[in-house]
Amino acid sequence: MTALRMIKVGSSVLFASVLFGCASGDSPSGTQAEVQEVQTQLLGDMPLPQGAKIVGAESIIIGGGDQWVGRAVISALQGAIDVYAFFQSEYPKAGWNTVSAVKAKTSILVFTKGDRTATVEVSEGSFSGPKTIIVITSSPKNANVISPTKR
Repeated sequence: MTALRMIKVGSSVLFASVLFGCASGDSPSGTQAEVQEVQTQLLGDMPLPQGAKIVGAESIIIGGGDQWVGRAVISALQGAIDVYAFFQSEYPKAGWNTVSAVKAKTSILVFTKGDRTATVEVSEGSFSGPKTIIVITSSPKNANVISPTKR
């Protein structure tokens, strides 16, 4: 990795860490517009349902914008059926191709865009918590996967 590339990666991680700090905890603070701006800077071209918020304490976001990798846990105000329909309709509009979609108690959608893959899990929230929990996992499409060796 070249020194310039390392600086860019380091800057991205630092930038995301600062932004993530703003959105950390169970309930991001600030106005809806401020929360939305931070979430857009973190997740880039991945739209979220209206009023959805990243649960910072349960998320691991490395990088930001259109190249982030990791796992974003999101609380949504809508029910799971509406959230599932949102992802099915809005992600293709944002340039994401649907690879698979399974609607179940925990629904799973898989999307690709360029050299990236996103897996979206949608499940009902708890009685006292958010209506729906969304887990988005983002990674490079052709990431080198190394199987553990047996000893």
